[in-house]
Amino acid sequence: MYSILPALVAALFLACGLYVAVDRGRSRVTDAFLLLCLTTAVWQGTWAVLFQTEDAAVASVLVRVGYLFILFLPTALYQFLAEIAEVRSERRWVGVSYGVAGLLALTLVTTDWFVAGYYRYEWGYYPEAGPLHLVHVAQTAIVVLRGLWLNVREQAHAPPLQRARLRLCIASMFIYFFAATDYLCNYGYDFYPVGVLFNAASLAIILVAILKYDLMNNNVVIATVAHEVRTPLATIRLHAAAVDRYWQEVVAGYRLAVEHGLCPTVPTMAIEEVVRLPARIAREVDRSNMIVDLMVASSRLSRVDESDFVTASAVACIEEAVERYPYGPGERERVHVRLGEDFEFWGSPALLVNVIFNLLKNALQAIKQAGQGEVTIETGRQGAHPCIIVTDTGPGIPRQVQRRLFHPFWTTKRGDAGGIGLAFCRNVMKAFGGRIRCDSRPGRTAFTLQFPAA
Repeated sequence: MYSILPALVAALFLACGLYVAVDRGRSRVTDAFLLLCLTTAVWQGTWAVLFQTEDAAVASVLVRVGYLFILFLPTALYQFLAEIAEVRSERRWVGVSYGVAGLLALTLVTTDWFVAGYYRYEWGYYPEAGPLHLVHVAQTAIVVLRGLWLNVREQAHAPPLQRARLRLCIASMFIYFFAATDYLCNYGYDFYPVGVLFNAASLAIILVAILKYDLMNNNVVIATVAHEVRTPLATIRLHAAAVDRYWQEVVAGYRLAVEHGLCPTVPTMAIEEVVRLPARIAREVDRSNMIVDLMVASSRLSRVDESDFVTASAVACIEEAVERYPYGPGERERVHVRLGEDFEFWGSPALLVNVIFNLLKNALQAIKQAGQGEVTIETGRQGAHPCIIVTDTGPGIPRQVQRRLFHPFWTTKRGDAGGIGLAFCRNVMKAFGGRIRCDSRPGRTAFTLQFPAA
């Protein structure tokens, strides 16, 4: 009877982990979640067997097998929280935590310093803590609290949808943390380990985040937005083209009517303003389509097929991006292209054009915010690495903002729920085998696309 709850929770975590892995595809977040689910499932599954065995020899083996997975559980939880918060710099500390867990696992299987034996309670056998067990308890407190703090910090700056996801993850992992009450049983406190109930409640909240807020899958949202936006944009463009096509005939008819006194005269400036409207509408449609293209490209990047990569010219990509970009009034004159030596790279020309679109868009927004400035796009080299550098003389980016620039769904613009631009650029350059770097100070910001050395 005492084995029913841990067995049920083990099955639930295993099913949830496999569902997310199959339905959401592979990513750092889904891999971390699968690892967390598998570790929890084995832990609770082992306890389900342990609580029903009557054989002391079998119990002595099971307490060590179960704890072998428990040792890595806090770090798996820490990894999941760090990946959800998209704090890349935290990954090295996750590695350190796994290293500590590995050392403790070595003592578990070779000595009695971690698990000294077992207790025989009314409801079943349970591991007895050895002197090194407190190291594991301290590690659990440090890494889980650290992971929760990362999510609390990041949700304060996140767009609404991402904030809702982070808050649900914080609530879920906070509840999961209370499963640590089971540690008391390792020190001789005789009560049924209720941590299994906290595990189940935590999983329920994660399922809400997955099903209601589409946690770990932004592609569905992006695909829906792309479809719903592109249809009316195409209609608007057709209407603008129709106005442009027939407007000259309307103007000719108006002038004929004025000559015959059939209608009052309209100021020439008003007629010229209407003549320019179709081109303006088309330009705004092109700009909106460009943003949709960037969103879709970003959402699919994790599954990019490198078999489509070719050897391409960097200068040709720059020229295409500068030519095709949908500029606003007066913007093209502020963009200067200084092309030095051309170089070839292995990758997707279309993706690089989209990266330059992104950087050009951000640079033009920066100088618009400053009320003055210029944008320069140039090629160069940094040591053996060929580079593309996009520089603007806008207000600059504060240092505290720079560390979050490449986080997905993080943005400095109020009301901008996307925030995927620079994260997209980072992922493209990583797929190319290169990297992107930002150097900013008041009055100048430069983004450098560094490609692999030839």
